[in-house]
Amino acid sequence: MATVRSTPIAPGSPELRALLDEIAAGAFERERDDVPPHDVVDRIRETRLGALRVPREHGGAGATQRELFATIVDLAHADANLAHILRAHYWFVERRRLDDGAEAGRWLRAAADGALYGNATSEVGGSRPVGDFSTDTRLADDGAGGYRLTGTKYYSTGSLYTDFVSVLAAHDDGRLAAAVVPVHRDGVTLEDDWDGIGQRLTGTGTTRLDAVAVAADEVLSREVADPPEPTYEGASLQLYLTAVVAGILRSIRDDAAALVRGRERTYAHAAAPVAAEDPQLQEVVGRIASWAFAAEATVLAAADALDAAEATVVDGVPAADAATHASLRAAEAKVLVDELAQRAGGLIFDVGGASATKRSRNLDRHWRNARTLASHNPTVYKARVIGDLTINGTPLPAVGFF
Repeated sequence: MATVRSTPIAPGSPELRALLDEIAAGAFERERDDVPPHDVVDRIRETRLGALRVPREHGGAGATQRELFATIVDLAHADANLAHILRAHYWFVERRRLDDGAEAGRWLRAAADGALYGNATSEVGGSRPVGDFSTDTRLADDGAGGYRLTGTKYYSTGSLYTDFVSVLAAHDDGRLAAAVVPVHRDGVTLEDDWDGIGQRLTGTGTTRLDAVAVAADEVLSREVADPPEPTYEGASLQLYLTAVVAGILRSIRDDAAALVRGRERTYAHAAAPVAAEDPQLQEVVGRIASWAFAAEATVLAAADALDAAEATVVDGVPAADAATHASLRAAEAKVLVDELAQRAGGLIFDVGGASATKRSRNLDRHWRNARTLASHNPTVYKARVIGDLTINGTPLPAVGFF
């Protein structure tokens, strides 16, 4: 077994840069050949990258929201699948930070030691809307001081690679709770059955739970307020995906520039005999590069709003106006970045000609991955809400999922 670092890797450090370079070195081949990144996830454990947001008093790096999201953009630039795999883990850590009790400390210390957390929250079928956290998964009293967990979940992004999975379930009396169980426990089955056009290596598949034994201290209380208390948790979840898309935009920029530099042929009617000196191709790459800068800057500005909301937290609840502002900024970032990345993912082929569409080049992965990520909580709903607020002053939806 590889040695785990004695201290977690720090944001912006040379060690982090070296890790990102290592991850990037094999990302193209993993994506092209559909190779699950188990070995790279092991490197995440060893370097304790998952401890970025764990407070220092629990052994973590104590990173700010801005530092976290800057790192996620960097990580997505290196490998968009790997960045997405860690989303549920950082969400779980964020929830424990807000809980900030003895119970939370246990799980935070495990993350500081390298443990990774996955999720099993969503279910398919029926008419239940996305963001409605009622569930058919049951956490039944076993009569001996513990529980038995039974149900089927989908969209379990990242869980295939993690050490624990956090499962949203309902007690016999209907109260919601999260059960945190090791992924290798008897009765837990993780299926790699995601068949989306993009983000193919994220393990976004089915989790089956067949009377899984759960100890009493593995159950986290999850009371849902009606209406919900102000939170920036949903904004953090949304912004995370936008940060991954911003990292993809960087990759499109790099590949577009490399494509032009490497072109030996151009058209008889081109503006210059050498592709790299063609002002029309330069303009296209310059536009993509500018979009990549704007996307990252927008993500970091929204992360600053998350930091501001976090600074107002009292007993796990931020000030309502700060939480709302963070949600608005995350939504605005999504509307902008999703559109820019998808446009850039198509525009890259304008600088490469027909040969750029060869499967061996794998350039379509950028559009496919960005399009897949953008489909989470579609932009059309975000933009409408922002428009209604801007025109009519209508408040943002009072749901933690927005």
